[in-house]
Amino acid sequence: MGKLNETVLIVEDDPQIRNFLCYTLKKEAFNFHSTGNAQGALNILVSEQIDLVILDLGLPDFDGLKVIEKLREWSDIPVIIVSARDQDKEKAHALDLGADDYLTKPFSATELLARIRVAFRHYFRTASEQNKPVVTVGDLTIDFDKRVVTLAGEIIHTTPMEYKLLSLFFKNIGKVLTASFIISHVWGTAYGEDTQALRTMMAGLRRKIEDNPAQPRYIITEIGVGYRLVED
Repeated sequence: MGKLNETVLIVEDDPQIRNFLCYTLKKEAFNFHSTGNAQGALNILVSEQIDLVILDLGLPDFDGLKVIEKLREWSDIPVIIVSARDQDKEKAHALDLGADDYLTKPFSATELLARIRVAFRHYFRTASEQNKPVVTVGDLTIDFDKRVVTLAGEIIHTTPMEYKLLSLFFKNIGKVLTASFIISHVWGTAYGEDTQALRTMMAGLRRKIEDNPAQPRYIITEIGVGYRLVED
């Protein structure tokens, strides 16, 4: 992980699921706090040193989305949504509010721990690491100083917009980026929800960087939500 003794906050109102989450984290030697409601979560967040939040959306006092909104007023620690809700718009809304990832119930302990590791690696990258001139994922490399993309040592010729799109992914390795987030950062907020333009550009970019664009290795689709540049 990024540092020693990470502390996780579990916010889950179902006692059985909360116990499962506590047991999983305890086995992996995480420090953790747990609560079954949103107000309890906020109380812990302002009084304890928390490094990551596992957050259910369907809480008894108020919605987990409000917890994300309030937390993002003062903290950028990772938030992983765990929810029985599977509506794509709600997942995208949670991510746009500042959540880092989501898991739809039911999920395995292995999958949860993998998402936690990715979230911590993303969070604990220092500013110098995030802004280093050359970043590599697998055989795919981007040189920010030279504005050059290479695949297995061969230069990939990208359009200015494709390069801008790929740069955004490389600055958010492992993180789910919603379609609206990508559009606003690549085209600008005036383009609203023009997902067709995004899909068209993504298809063109995949043809250049993927061995099999139909089964991408690097940029995977999070159905109905957005895309993610996977880690090695």
